[in-house]
Amino acid sequence: MQSPVDVTYLADTVILLRYFEALGRVKRAISVIKKRTGHHEATIRELQISHVGLTLSEPLTDFQGILKGVPDFVGDKSDLLSREDNGGV
Repeated sequence: MQSPVDVTYLADTVILLRYFEALGRVKRAISVIKKRTGHHEATIRELQISHVGLTLSEPLTDFQGILKGVPDFVGDKSDLLSREDNGGV
């Protein structure tokens, strides 16, 4: 993606949130695509929001196409965060 105006100075950090479907549930993915200082992690993780707070999964290495909006699960379902408590937002 190219922009005729450089707007990187407007934000210190850019976080990308994306919804995806897996195992009959709507899930959330999170990734940091820009961080002003230091190295940032180039992985995509599942984000779970519940009454106990935020939970992040291990990197979603068994998915392809999450950021494109067409996720394809190619891994083991046990790698996904369980959602026994559906008290999330």
